[in-house]
Amino acid sequence: MGYEQGKEGFDLKKEEAEQALKEPKELKIEDKLFTVKYNPSKDSHIKINHEVCKKCKTQKICLSICPAKVYTEEEGKEEIHIAFENCLECGTCRIACTDNAIDWQCPQGGMGVCYRCG
Repeated sequence: MGYEQGKEGFDLKKEEAEQALKEPKELKIEDKLFTVKYNPSKDSHIKINHEVCKKCKTQKICLSICPAKVYTEEEGKEEIHIAFENCLECGTCRIACTDNAIDWQCPQGGMGVCYRCG
């Protein structure tokens, strides 16, 4: 990219600026999640009943439904791991888990994801 000396300092060349506006960069979900601010709690607000989870009727939908990939499973093991620090608090997991194996509570006041207003 080229820059030109302007009154206020260095600016993008006009042609490059116009081109950048025409072709905005498509952001992936991972790029967008990187911008989310968290105030993680020490204690998880998500708990899984592993006995119920082992009998899952929805083929462990929590592994694919969560946009923040909070739920993971080690290959060869049946137990689901929780990265509660990444939770967006959307509640999708508790709705999708029809076996009620996920106990999801709101994080303690002031903890969890920090959404901006405006």
